[in-house]
Amino acid sequence: MYRAEVVGSMLRPTYLARAREQMQAGGLTPAQFKRIEDRAVDQVIAAQEGAGVEVVTDGEMRRYMFMGPITETVEGIELVEHGNPMPWATEEQGEFEWVLPMAVTSPLRKVRSLVCEEYSYARGRARKPLKVTVPSPLILYGLWNPRYSTAAYDDAFGMFAAAAEVGRSEVQELVALGCEYIQVDAPELATLVDPRVRDWAESRGMPAERMLTEGIDLINSMVEGISGVRLAIHLCRGNNAGMWMASGGYDYIAEALFQRATAFDAFLLEYDDARSGSFEPLAQAPDDRQVVLGLVSTKTGEEETPEELAARVDEAARHFPREQLGLSTQCGFASVADGNPLGEEAQERKLRLVAEVAQNVWG
Repeated sequence: MYRAEVVGSMLRPTYLARAREQMQAGGLTPAQFKRIEDRAVDQVIAAQEGAGVEVVTDGEMRRYMFMGPITETVEGIELVEHGNPMPWATEEQGEFEWVLPMAVTSPLRKVRSLVCEEYSYARGRARKPLKVTVPSPLILYGLWNPRYSTAAYDDAFGMFAAAAEVGRSEVQELVALGCEYIQVDAPELATLVDPRVRDWAESRGMPAERMLTEGIDLINSMVEGISGVRLAIHLCRGNNAGMWMASGGYDYIAEALFQRATAFDAFLLEYDDARSGSFEPLAQAPDDRQVVLGLVSTKTGEEETPEELAARVDEAARHFPREQLGLSTQCGFASVADGNPLGEEAQERKLRLVAEVAQNVWG
């Protein structure tokens, strides 16, 4: 059981972003670009280990977005002219629609494994336990576009089932390579707490009731029966360059999540601000699992204090056993390559804060 965790992505160093642009323009060979990716992975692993967190990742340096293990390595997903307008929000703009210019256009077929490349390299660099993140099959809900997708699948859940098969193959390959900690990222589940998102999903043939039954069962099937590996599921309400999709507590999804996601050892839950609601739904979590509280925000450089974080752990412990709680950031720092609006120094301070508070609270 780990007390101080990261979620996944780290801010991309400037030199990596520049190198990606150069490669796309034909100015770097794949071999040259890979060496630059390697340098970035070394840098972010060292930063995490120096901050004192107990678990590290490769920072998702090799991905354009956190969904990369399916969007960047699978045939059947293309840029499209009429993308899905999705509900998003920021403090400055309020609620608005943001168009995702991609869609599933043909049957999904795995071309290569990105997570195995990530793990194989990072395993030789990390001195602390190494976690690899794999996207939930339901995260493709934004890529289900009836204008294009029905040529490949009768409905979105056929697409989700195909994505779950891809995801399970990735999990099995990671296990074969010796990976001991796999996290499934399922932000789509937490976005369903917001009626605005539920209406959006319903209008596209993805009713919340089905997402929370058949959908969670598909997520669970990705890791069911896997042994000897710590398995976690992470939920947030959207994390895209400082934007979010949803507001609302876990009450709407807690029963389905905790009763159906039975293969997971830990639940990493976003809890960094009022949009996440109260800790009361944690009372429904299985008493033989761990809940990791995502109390430290990655959306802003504004820092939480150790005192307020410790107080929030105390509050959560009124609903779920303290000895089975942990602390993390609320999400990754760069779910997309552009990253959230904070700098690398703030990123390091927040990781140090996670480690410091975890040490003070649990010893």
